[in-house]
Amino acid sequence: MGNLSIANQATGCYLGGNMEGETDISSQLAGLGLRLAELRAARGWTFEELAERTGLSKPFLSRLEAGDRQPSIAAVLTLARAFGVSVATLFESPGPVEPCIVVRGDKAAVRRGDGLTYAPLSSTTRFANLQPMKLTISHRRKGDQQYQHDGEEWVYVLSGRLRISVAGALYDLEPGDSAHFDSRQPHRLNALGGRDVELILVACPVPEADFEFPRSMRQLRAIRPTTGIAR
Repeated sequence: MGNLSIANQATGCYLGGNMEGETDISSQLAGLGLRLAELRAARGWTFEELAERTGLSKPFLSRLEAGDRQPSIAAVLTLARAFGVSVATLFESPGPVEPCIVVRGDKAAVRRGDGLTYAPLSSTTRFANLQPMKLTISHRRKGDQQYQHDGEEWVYVLSGRLRISVAGALYDLEPGDSAHFDSRQPHRLNALGGRDVELILVACPVPEADFEFPRSMRQLRAIRPTTGIAR
């Protein structure tokens, strides 16, 4: 049976038949959610990417990681197959929870793709509301695709020159400049001046259904806006 066929059964036949009560179920769901978050973060997958790989919906996966949803056996099998682990691995007890996450400079996992080099500066397994990263954008980055997703983003330029396109407007930033924008608007980041740009980016993937952005937050706030239409 293929992944999609299994995923289509995800809303039926939930686990928990022989549990010893709601406390045990809640504990196991919390442990499963943490394990799934760890596996997803280790692979650098977004909820969208995991949804594509499994055929499970993004809201279902989000609630599963939060421990708010009981998975079906079919969903567990699908997730285990997507991560390439055994079902037992998904239910391993998580290690002790540290009150503070420290990412050492020489330990940050560097990832590359689409002309970008980035290193996560925290862990989404504990603090999923803020996702900080150090990002380098190649001046050779190709394409002009605009991106949209729930939440907001804040960037701070460390070196090089950055151009941000948001909702058709262009904003050029120098080292020391910062910008904050609603990432539901079409946007893209590019390097200027024939050299790479290095920056700190903090994303806050707040679902629109859970938070209504104030009017003042719906426009980009940056230093030195320039007029023009995004290419």
